[in-house]
Amino acid sequence: MRRVIFIVFISVVLNLNAQKNIYESNKFDVISKEHKELAILPFICHLELKEKISKKDLRALEKKEGYAVQNALETYFLKRKKKKKFSVDFQNIKNTKAILAKNNITYENIDIYTNKELSEILNVDGIISGNLDLNVLLSKGVSNEFKFLEYFIGTAEYGRIGIKISDGHSGKLLWKYEKQINKKSGKNTEDMIDRMMKLAARKFPYDREKGKTTKAKKNKFK
Repeated sequence: MRRVIFIVFISVVLNLNAQKNIYESNKFDVISKEHKELAILPFICHLELKEKISKKDLRALEKKEGYAVQNALETYFLKRKKKKKFSVDFQNIKNTKAILAKNNITYENIDIYTNKELSEILNVDGIISGNLDLNVLLSKGVSNEFKFLEYFIGTAEYGRIGIKISDGHSGKLLWKYEKQINKKSGKNTEDMIDRMMKLAARKFPYDREKGKTTKAKKNKFK
């Protein structure tokens, strides 16, 4: 029994530490003041699967997972946007893909371009991008069959995801959120993004509620 309590305690501590995996530039408010539209890029994915497959097939699967995160993020942002939760708009990813294709920018070579260059090409104020390390194909969905204790303490790790926002004019990193992915994170990509972004909602820099809270704190100490 003591061992179970100890494991639960460690889990709580780790979850609290996970909340600290959010970085925000101290110049965010100044730099992002005129931001009106952001573009969401496909995530750069790295897969380490147990199954033996060819490099070509592996690259194809990584590309699929990267685009799955891009789609899931757009879905999440659009849902929140309908509730007027954000102070910025998000470029339709179909338009993003079309513009990149016209400029011969593909999933395979997008990482050689700077965020500043991509922002200019896409005609947006900022870029949402990131990295994804996985040992499962999250876009296909994962099994929900596991023990209660395993679910509670968040074992069976699937990998890690990092989401970042960069300023289009300067290319500077403005915000970053990193999180470990496990069975508690969600059953598929869309579910995972929805859950993790809800956890970070109060810390998301373009969230209107966050802005109101910040202003209230500033007025309190005037």
